[in-house]
Amino acid sequence: MTLPISFMLAQAAAPAAGAQSPGSLLSFPILMILMFGVMYFIMIRPQMKRQKEHRSMVEALSKGDEVVTNGGIAGRVEEVGDSFITVEIAANVKVKVQKGAVSQVLPKGALKGN
Repeated sequence: MTLPISFMLAQAAAPAAGAQSPGSLLSFPILMILMFGVMYFIMIRPQMKRQKEHRSMVEALSKGDEVVTNGGIAGRVEEVGDSFITVEIAANVKVKVQKGAVSQVLPKGALKGN
């Protein structure tokens, strides 16, 4: 006696359909939420903290501060505008750079050693 193919396919597919438990349907969204939480605390939050620190440093710039730009130019702030600052890098040599290009503020007197 031969069985029809549709009956054999139904028998083969039955264990696969019954293999999923109701708990496995909830585990995927929970896993995704956990992954997002880990990514937030490892990558996003530290980056936001660095941006906030840089923004506060740039807002606190004033005349006479010694700074280093992203390009590596070190000098003393001569003029502070809304989005640009003028930095004196040598005697009577001044460059205008964007405030965001300042990478760090040096301690007072750091440029006198050079």
